[in-house]
Amino acid sequence: MKRTAIRALLVGAIVALGATAAYAAAAPGQDQRTPKGWSYEIKDGKRVPKGNRVTNADGSWREEVKQGNCVTIKEKSASGEYKETRQCNPT
Repeated sequence: MKRTAIRALLVGAIVALGATAAYAAAAPGQDQRTPKGWSYEIKDGKRVPKGNRVTNADGSWREEVKQGNCVTIKEKSASGEYKETRQCNPT
């Protein structure tokens, strides 16, 4: 009985060490998803705002970011003028 208990303890310790080594060997920097409530995504290690940005050939762009019932529209013209408007619709 004593020999069986020692053998079981040894097998359990080996399994635990193997599981720990397998967990540590996993690549820590894998592509992770950003939680839903956050206003940005992480791409290439940098924060990128969530939104639908459309960039034109002349360098101007327009982006819409939705947060709950509100929509923020950010626009920048080719000449460098920046305009931001926010509209909230209560429902």
